[in-house]
Amino acid sequence: MSFTGPSMSSGGKTVRRALEFGRTYVIRPKGKHQATVVWLHGLGDNGSSWSQLLETLPLPNIKWICPTAPTQPMTIFGGFPSTAWFDVGDLSEDGPDDLEGLDAAALHVANLLSTEPADIKLGIGGFSMGAATSLYSATCFAQGKYTNGNTYPANLSAVVGLSGWLPCSKTLNSKLRGDNEAARRASSLPILLCHGKGQDGQWLPSVALDVQSPVHGDDVVQYKFGEKSSLSLNSNGFRDVTFKSYNGLGHYTIPEEMDEVCAWLTSKLGLEGSSS
Repeated sequence: MSFTGPSMSSGGKTVRRALEFGRTYVIRPKGKHQATVVWLHGLGDNGSSWSQLLETLPLPNIKWICPTAPTQPMTIFGGFPSTAWFDVGDLSEDGPDDLEGLDAAALHVANLLSTEPADIKLGIGGFSMGAATSLYSATCFAQGKYTNGNTYPANLSAVVGLSGWLPCSKTLNSKLRGDNEAARRASSLPILLCHGKGQDGQWLPSVALDVQSPVHGDDVVQYKFGEKSSLSLNSNGFRDVTFKSYNGLGHYTIPEEMDEVCAWLTSKLGLEGSSS
């Protein structure tokens, strides 16, 4: 899935924009520090809201870093500014990706991980647009560079995407084809994708309207985009991709989903275990 891309000048040339990232929230590990995970919020959100949730998870060996995206004009809002990792427009599988914004976001995340000790495992995760940025970072890691050609420095051990999508999926094959080192990195990187799915034929009562309404699932980033992202990653050499669907889950998270994230991270990062 793609969204429309960077702002264009009247002459049709890309206008490079200055991005100022917001406040970063850090949650120190309650136990032995074994892994650091940068977690990225969704459109219009900030690092604080997710930091509060992540602090409650039974993952004492993880240090969480929760940055806040830049505030920038958004095509999807008619140019009105919002916190966002990159520009988005109408939902489309054929629209151009905001490569400049994606590269800038992925670079910011890699920089946040760059000062972690050498023996600490590194991960990236996120929700919605944050998930898209996480998956884009995964492809940069596999390729060894950003789309702009600069070297990607972080050595990733796990990537999580909740209710998101894979940017640049149509060009991924051409980027990785014939590169043995890229294939090795892709095949060894564990990725967890979770997405809400509608329940066909099932209905739930709506108290407010006193009518029956269908259980639609994610009505912001459609389930099919999450599913296609999983298939695209797998077909391009990412062999350790887990895709979990949740019937009736909308564009938000639930305890069951976060329990899955905790178990998966504990397994893939080799953590000592969860706290009581």
